[in-house]
Amino acid sequence: MNKKIKIFSALISILAFTAIILIGCTKNNDSKKPLIVATSGTLYPASYHDSKTNKLVGYDIEIARAVAKGLDRKIEFKEYNVDGQLTAVKTGKADFAANDFNISPTRQKKFTTSTVYKYSFNSVMVRASDNSGINSWADIKGKKAAGEAGTGYQRLAQQLGATLVNYDNVSNDVYLRDVKNSKTDFIMNDYYLQSLALKAMPNSGLTLPSNLYFNTEEDKSGVGFLMQKGDTKLQKQVNEQLKKLKKDGTIKKLSEKYYGADVTKKPTVKNIHTFKIESKYDGRQ
Repeated sequence: MNKKIKIFSALISILAFTAIILIGCTKNNDSKKPLIVATSGTLYPASYHDSKTNKLVGYDIEIARAVAKGLDRKIEFKEYNVDGQLTAVKTGKADFAANDFNISPTRQKKFTTSTVYKYSFNSVMVRASDNSGINSWADIKGKKAAGEAGTGYQRLAQQLGATLVNYDNVSNDVYLRDVKNSKTDFIMNDYYLQSLALKAMPNSGLTLPSNLYFNTEEDKSGVGFLMQKGDTKLQKQVNEQLKKLKKDGTIKKLSEKYYGADVTKKPTVKNIHTFKIESKYDGRQ
């Protein structure tokens, strides 16, 4: 009987040891799986397709690629609108989202976030001929706001009394054309994104009035990656890589390449109005 017990115990030990090895192999394999990144592919210069090669490029895209390289992992991008990107991260279809996402208090409650790799402020794009009739914040009431449903920009426009005209993941030229042709009246967005869009389309007939620069409580903290809530393991790995990329100057070089400015530092522009967006505005109606 004792002999049988010893044999049985030995078999159990072998099986347990094998299980440990298999678990270890699984973990190692998981660490080598491609990083799946949700993005738009339509937001110049953060995430867009090069007009000549059609390759997905951009500031956020190149930072994500550099992070993946540092982690010795391949990377795959999945393109969605804003809601689709957030859903992909929440459901685990994507490891993180990279698309000029502000690290807002609201998002910090719903997602795990990376350290900030871009600082900015916002502007209002209007027709140059008459400022689309918007010479003060009060003038926005009744005007047509172009944007993507649910974004902070559309929520603020709604709060200020604008009529929302929501688009579904279209490129910048569509937005600019519609403001120029008076289909819409203005676009709220990141200053650097909008100033570069105007440089790319010098005959757009649009402008960014300096008296309409702003921030909100939701976006003043800066831009980073969004990960599934509670994924602190990936957060730590990503943040370690971002720290290295900042230290060796990679992120600064990328910011100067795509924005023509060092967006790794907080802007020094004065007279930026700060809004607090009320929760009852959803940017969809």
